[in-house]
Amino acid sequence: MLRGGDGQAVDAIHARPLGMPTRGIVLHPDIMGLRPLFDDLCYRLATHGFAVCAPEPLARLDNREQLDAPARMKHVAELHDRVQIGDLERAADYLVVEDDVADVAVMGFCAGGMYALKAAAGGRFDKAVDFYGMIRVPDGWRGPSLAEPLDTAADACATLAIFGTEDPFTPAADVDALRAAWAGRTDCEIVIYEAAEHGFVHDPERPAHRGDDAADAWSRVLAFLG
Repeated sequence: MLRGGDGQAVDAIHARPLGMPTRGIVLHPDIMGLRPLFDDLCYRLATHGFAVCAPEPLARLDNREQLDAPARMKHVAELHDRVQIGDLERAADYLVVEDDVADVAVMGFCAGGMYALKAAAGGRFDKAVDFYGMIRVPDGWRGPSLAEPLDTAADACATLAIFGTEDPFTPAADVDALRAAWAGRTDCEIVIYEAAEHGFVHDPERPAHRGDDAADAWSRVLAFLG
């Protein structure tokens, strides 16, 4: 259990290697939140030497376990960036205290990638990994307390962003806009996978999963994080 950005208790996964971790990773899940898939992802990252903390993205929604993906998406407009990013930053503080790491990266998938991109500009994280996170908030998700990730992208820490060409959530125009925001920077990189759809890396059970591309993406991520 984690104390979130607004002081409320937030369910979270915590994983660490057997020895001293090399750095911390705060992992923002996709819209379906914490589940065995992310237990496994956190464990696998820990085997590479990382201490990991993954908070539940809809932690303040009482009936989240009973909601399917479309129902969860309807609640995105109710989120507050200050609280959501605050949860990620508190998770980073937790890793510093509990696992004695000095450097903490933020990583996210899908909607979590969108928040990783936003959190990358907040100054708390030294690196960020965005797996097909929305660069502009989708029309159906817009809310009064959700800023556009693109608006602060120029201020991001070192970031690796991974997209597929067939992903409707990250159209080519948005990817080009992100590339323009990072023009001249050598610490921010966009990697594009041809013919890949949304969610092609993190969940092998999805029809969109592409094993070879996923393996290549993970190799790039591990090299980027050092």
